[in-house]
Amino acid sequence: MLLYSTNNHKNKVSLKEAVLNAFPPDRGLYLPARIPKLNDNFIASLKDHSFQEISFEICRALFQSYIPDESIRDIVYKAITFPAPVIKLDEHISTLELFHGPTMAFKDFGARFMAGLMSYFLKDEDRETTILVATSGDTGGAVASGFYDVEGINVIILYPSGKISPLQEKQLTTWGKNIQAIEVAGVFDDCQRLVKEAFLDEDLRDRYTFSSANSINIARLIPQSFYYFEAFKQLSDYKDVVFSVPSGNFGNITAGYIARLMGLPVSYFIASVNNNTTFYEYMKTGVYRARPSVPTLSNAMDVGDPSNFPRLLQLTGSTWNLMKEHIKSYHFSDNQTRIAIKDIYEKYNYIPDPHGAVGFLACQQNLLNDQKHHVFLETAHPAKFSETVEETLGLEITLPEKLRAFITKEKNALQCSSHYSNFKKLLMNL
Repeated sequence: MLLYSTNNHKNKVSLKEAVLNAFPPDRGLYLPARIPKLNDNFIASLKDHSFQEISFEICRALFQSYIPDESIRDIVYKAITFPAPVIKLDEHISTLELFHGPTMAFKDFGARFMAGLMSYFLKDEDRETTILVATSGDTGGAVASGFYDVEGINVIILYPSGKISPLQEKQLTTWGKNIQAIEVAGVFDDCQRLVKEAFLDEDLRDRYTFSSANSINIARLIPQSFYYFEAFKQLSDYKDVVFSVPSGNFGNITAGYIARLMGLPVSYFIASVNNNTTFYEYMKTGVYRARPSVPTLSNAMDVGDPSNFPRLLQLTGSTWNLMKEHIKSYHFSDNQTRIAIKDIYEKYNYIPDPHGAVGFLACQQNLLNDQKHHVFLETAHPAKFSETVEETLGLEITLPEKLRAFITKEKNALQCSSHYSNFKKLLMNL
């Protein structure tokens, strides 16, 4: 399997190189040089296959014999150990629940798969790898869980101070051992920028062997394609399906589009965003203008310069007009998000998290013009945002045991400004 950089299609590397180094020297992002289409008979018979079997077939097609089948099966079957159920709300809207993993967020799929794939590639390497990752909420906890105590891998997680929920913070700052959290005085985009600069810093590369667990790493995107197939399997009563994806860094919707290119008959996607409207405005004007992110209730989507935009642009045909054929976008305010949380609960007796509520709003808006069946992604358990949800609904959410275990643990995080020189000094002294 070969992958190319979005900044230079001639710059091709192996899957191992793309996974372990993650970030091309030319500042692009890796994409598969060939995205194979799965057999039509396999797509038609998804209901006859387990989630793990579907995931295995996707990997086997993508990897093109680069990894032996038995090793792929071992990685997949150890990573995909929890379901992704579709819950039907009414004849027009369903939700895909992606929060049944160990940290109760969709990032568990990518983090666990990546940990297994990296361990496979590093098993014969006489070196330690340092995972450097920025999080806007759930990535940090999922990566910490997936890589905790994995031999030969250390993890450094950057998160924006005061911009994630208290429970999310506990999920990424209480592990110890090979997991180190760094609290950055800034926003998520600052954390993301620090990670990218560190990857290209020769001084640090002499000291560390870096890789990334953000969605800039192709090993994060591949497993996120799995659950689109799993969802479609459960929606066999509907011929035409639209996925509404709460979008921040755009890894989730990029993975969905890869699934579409592999043969999943999705009508199109909706990029549902909050007050961080960079992508929404691009879809309206054709002009991409990054800007500082603003804090919202749906904090995992608080991204002003989505990293995966270059990937999505190339996958959809490299032009604004072609992208508009396959993707729509709507944006919603915090007030609209609160109203949606209440509306969903009162109408369907279902409690969404703020991100899912944004996805639901986009379904409602789009259904005014298109009566296809819409599925919004529920990316995290609502208890992870209990302050917002409880205040909105006037009720107390029972905290699942998976989350309750973090409450009493002690936070342990290093402090850092958003200036790269300070961050580099901190890393050099670790």
